[in-house]
Amino acid sequence: MQQGLLHTATLLWTTIAAQITQHTRQPFNPDHISSAGGGCINQTFAVHAADQSFFVKLNRAEYLAMFAAEAAGLEEMRNAASLRVPRPLCSGSGHGHAWLVLEYISLQQQGNAAALGYGLAQMHRLTSERFGWIRDNTIGLTPQPNPAETDWIAFWRQHRLGHQLRLARKNGYTGSLQSLGERLLSALPHFFTGYTPQPSLLHGDLWGGNFAFDDQGQPVIFDPAVYYGDRETDLAMTELFGGFPASFYAAYHDAWPVDTGYATRKQLYNLYHILNHLNLFGPQYQSQAETMMQQLLAGIDKP
Repeated sequence: MQQGLLHTATLLWTTIAAQITQHTRQPFNPDHISSAGGGCINQTFAVHAADQSFFVKLNRAEYLAMFAAEAAGLEEMRNAASLRVPRPLCSGSGHGHAWLVLEYISLQQQGNAAALGYGLAQMHRLTSERFGWIRDNTIGLTPQPNPAETDWIAFWRQHRLGHQLRLARKNGYTGSLQSLGERLLSALPHFFTGYTPQPSLLHGDLWGGNFAFDDQGQPVIFDPAVYYGDRETDLAMTELFGGFPASFYAAYHDAWPVDTGYATRKQLYNLYHILNHLNLFGPQYQSQAETMMQQLLAGIDKP
């Protein structure tokens, strides 16, 4: 059994190395492959040869489309030219796995957080005529639909909160979660009185684990769930799990101040991610989702 697994792994890395060679037009024969740690979605590896290094993400073969969409999202953000984004090289599948090969960047946790805030504001200045994107992608492993819409409230109702609530129902989360959700979906226009978002280019999954700094201290963003939407959704997620450095927010707000209604809407936007966590990881997130909906609805009901 162990020999069979080793043989499969050898074939897998031989296939990946051959594809890298094809795309770079330089022979690539890795002499060191090490686990890069990372999240719970994919396996990640740093793959080194004498004069070349790449970052490789692995998952089961059925996730090839997820990797292709991620590569397209990275290119979309690279086109904004406001922040450093790893360059995708190639993706493929074989031997029971799918993979995505990226530029290798040596990352560190400390750096110029103000440059991250300014660069994100500049990326958000890149806009589209419609909300959504040219293709669907994923948020974690959850499918994320991105059909083109001209109405942001309709987009958020149908393809973000409504989408997660429908998945939650399929996963057995009914009762108060669904009844509160229906009330909130009906009340969405209340949160946009006097505020009309632009379709800004979004990272889409911007929490603390999806940015770092290169060896020059400059910010790098990765692992996106790209689409065009209200820029406040990116900012809101930066606050969901403890927040980013104060210099990040100061630089962002100096470059592009937010509307006063953001203080309320950020909870509406982060509800999407909490519902996604509920669908991905289980019922420990149900109470948090319901509390957030109750608080949002209570704000509407106040005289």
